[in-house]
Amino acid sequence: MHEITLCQRALEIVEQQATQHGAKRVTGVWLKVGAFSCVETSAMTFCFDLVCRGTLAEGCKLHVEEQEAECWCEKCQQYVQLLSVHVRRCPQCQSNDLHIVADDGLQIQRIEIDQE
Repeated sequence: MHEITLCQRALEIVEQQATQHGAKRVTGVWLKVGAFSCVETSAMTFCFDLVCRGTLAEGCKLHVEEQEAECWCEKCQQYVQLLSVHVRRCPQCQSNDLHIVADDGLQIQRIEIDQE
């Protein structure tokens, strides 16, 4: 389960930013999870709550946006959405000449803090 490691690293960044901006506590964190990141959203939520205990972010609300599995099809010459990240064929023409556009990482999109 790599979600715990991702959450620990994200928390380090969140706390660093919150401290730099004089936060008393973190009230919300918005994460964007890449379609090809192999991150399980429910595991991510569980792990994030776990790693936040005893920190500025304890009890904060986690918002997770899952990115679509988007690819560029060379044959169709258009962007297509894959129905599953495990199926790497164009849903239009069945070509396997796809270039992944979607991310495989995790991004912190926004941090909400309380300065009082």
